[in-house]
Amino acid sequence: MTAAGALTIRAATTGDRDAWLPLWSAYLAFYKVDLPADVTERTWERLMDPASRLSMRLAVLQDRPVGFAIHHFHESTWTKTPDCYLEDLFIDEEIRGKGIGRALIDDLIGICRDNGWSRLYWHTDEGNQRARALYDSYSKSDGHVRYRLKI
Repeated sequence: MTAAGALTIRAATTGDRDAWLPLWSAYLAFYKVDLPADVTERTWERLMDPASRLSMRLAVLQDRPVGFAIHHFHESTWTKTPDCYLEDLFIDEEIRGKGIGRALIDDLIGICRDNGWSRLYWHTDEGNQRARALYDSYSKSDGHVRYRLKI
């Protein structure tokens, strides 16, 4: 667990669902995505399932979740140990710019080191300049372009 002032980063628990849902909804709205309720429900179920590789870290400020980092690890053909993929990162719009995104990424870096994972990586929308400023402070874009096929 990481703490910076009144900020705590911790694993999500079943009791966090009601506080997470508005953050998740705001995240989806930011990316203009409308997911069916059963997809959100299934995401929550996987986040709470200890057998699932999908995990969530919550940023909690004064007892209120204000951000999350959803991630999972996977094997890689380019390294001997797993990589960690940061799939979703979101901070409540009212408190962005206060270091909470950085705290969540730093927390994941610590998890990667503790688990002996090789790399942490993520994607973002190319127009998300505010997030990219934070991400560029860790590593410049490696020039890869993502392709996604819906099946």
